[in-house]
Amino acid sequence: MNIEQIYTGCLAQGAYYIESNGEAAIIDPLRETSPYLERAKARNAKIKYVLETHFHADFVSGHLDLSKKTGAAIVYGPNANPSFDAHIAKDGEELKLGNVTIKVLHTPGHTMESTCYLLIDENGKPHSIYTGDTLFIGDVGRPDLAQKMGSITQDDLAGFLYDSLHNKVMPLPDDVIIYPAHGAGSACGKNMSKETFDTLGNQKKNNYALKAATKEQFIKEVTDGLLPPPAYFPQNVAMNKGVIESVDTVKEKALRPLSPDQFELVAETEGALVLDTRNAEDFKDGFIPRSINIGIKGDFAPWVGSMIPDVKHPLLIVADDGTEDEVVTRLARVGYDKVFGFLKGGIAAWKSSGKEVDTVERIDAEEFAKRFQAGKLRVVDVRKDGEYAAEHVDGAWHASLQFINQNLAAFSKEEPNYVHCAGGYRSMIAASMLKARGYHNLIEVRGGFNAIKKTDVKVTDYVCPSTLKK
Repeated sequence: MNIEQIYTGCLAQGAYYIESNGEAAIIDPLRETSPYLERAKARNAKIKYVLETHFHADFVSGHLDLSKKTGAAIVYGPNANPSFDAHIAKDGEELKLGNVTIKVLHTPGHTMESTCYLLIDENGKPHSIYTGDTLFIGDVGRPDLAQKMGSITQDDLAGFLYDSLHNKVMPLPDDVIIYPAHGAGSACGKNMSKETFDTLGNQKKNNYALKAATKEQFIKEVTDGLLPPPAYFPQNVAMNKGVIESVDTVKEKALRPLSPDQFELVAETEGALVLDTRNAEDFKDGFIPRSINIGIKGDFAPWVGSMIPDVKHPLLIVADDGTEDEVVTRLARVGYDKVFGFLKGGIAAWKSSGKEVDTVERIDAEEFAKRFQAGKLRVVDVRKDGEYAAEHVDGAWHASLQFINQNLAAFSKEEPNYVHCAGGYRSMIAASMLKARGYHNLIEVRGGFNAIKKTDVKVTDYVCPSTLKK
């Protein structure tokens, strides 16, 4: 028996390769198929099943392409209603994989079709459980994504989740390994650990949700402090339920090199948004006006999903040479398939053509400190609510990047806005978005709050995040 967790950090997502005696199952695959096909080929195994724990909201699955390329059966649990051929397994159904067995455990709560897969080894002993978004390390799946107006509420779903956990998962042996679909950084939970697996026994001791004394307490705790999900989530669910274009076709269309003139023409005729994926330090020195900077070397896909609400919005790409394929792949993972091409020769070609460029002023923390001490500044902190509440520059405004369009009142079009996040990645995203909205009096702080704290700028007293209301 061979088990591999294939973890993708930028999405905080775990897919799984399980193989026994020449047969393999893939659980919750990302859209590109090569990581799974290459493993199976290297081990001379045939992929028999593609197991989906639920209809994912935060990424587009590769189940269709993987099934088409291998002949593997796509499997969902009860209540699933895809518009393609799939095996809808019954609760308790057992799937044979070589010398091991995978038992289907229907665990509604995160969604109504949510299902866990219990791996039973060659000796008939429960070995590990693949919990999808039902149970995370340190948390459980959020119960608000599948609620339906006037039908199922988030409290209803939380109650179903409690029952699923207590009736299906927690009675399993304590040494069973928990393999979830996500870890820290995912928007599918609120309190996930950076660890990507653990034993059930440890989770019973340490997971706040599993320690709830009553069902009522569980419902209260798991629904408290939930932030609105990114706008692209329901669109990804719809894509995962339907028949979509192969990722190979998507990439072929998107990886089209365009000259500056062609690039400009497509932007105008298609109404395309220019997505600049270079790092913040390079972006600040010159970029196509009204383009949005989301650096590929960071939590790229989730921030694209948060900043560009419509996955069908036409896009054009500016990227460092050689990264275009990675950019398109990571966009496709979250359903942004309408990419019309990339700027051939990058920003250097754009500048050489004599076309207009824009810039963002960026200063280091020491210069920020000098200006801060010299007079009152309009400082805008774009970190998350919890980060700001724990500690921030004294007198700073707060405008969380995820909800920046609802927080534009924090910014001024008349006086300078000194914008920072924790390290500089999110604040340049914010600066680029503000520029596109007509806010040009912007100064972004290199190194963000982490660098500011090392200066003599006054900050609020620190409050441990664990004591804050989640």
